[in-house]
Amino acid sequence: MSGILDLLNSDLGKTIISGVSGSTGTDQNKTSSVLTMALPVLMKAMERNASTPQGAEGLMGALSNKHDGSILDNLSGLFGGGVNEDVKNDGEKILGHVLGNKKQGVEKILGEKSGLDAGSVANILKVAAPILMGVLGKQAKQNNVSSSNDISGLLGGMLSGNSAQEEQSFLEKILDADGDGSVIDDVAGMVLGGSKKKGGLGGLLGGLFGK
Repeated sequence: MSGILDLLNSDLGKTIISGVSGSTGTDQNKTSSVLTMALPVLMKAMERNASTPQGAEGLMGALSNKHDGSILDNLSGLFGGGVNEDVKNDGEKILGHVLGNKKQGVEKILGEKSGLDAGSVANILKVAAPILMGVLGKQAKQNNVSSSNDISGLLGGMLSGNSAQEEQSFLEKILDADGDGSVIDDVAGMVLGGSKKKGGLGGLLGGLFGK
């Protein structure tokens, strides 16, 4: 199974990045940086939520109904006329559900690392969250996901497609950040200098930030 970062490097990913950039009025390179960091974090948070039967059931319900992947069939329509408020409101709800009280801390860290203010990061995530759910919905359909074990396996597979243990702990650190700055420094060191290999998330992010 391809990882979530492989998706961003695909043609579909490029369409998503340019569309999100255009609809939020944010520089395309910075949008790409935010999404490269944010999507694995959101998936890691979903994986955590899906580790309880209730969380898994809620996520499966969303993926089989509203977020079944159909949003991906008309991305040109979605971005062409400007992303409507319904999609953004939906994104806001998804982020609130997935990140809970970590939402502002995550947006702050992503902003510091990408050179954007937290408000711009929030706008990018609001548009990206429903698209990410659509990607998961499509994968769930293709892989006949029908149980909570299946959904955990799907999320884990898409995460492990592009991450090692070190990067998993990086995602955990972002999710556990309380915004006091110290974790941000740890994470920055890990992302920008901790991973010598170019294939992992650390190398990818290091490349993005020109370090």
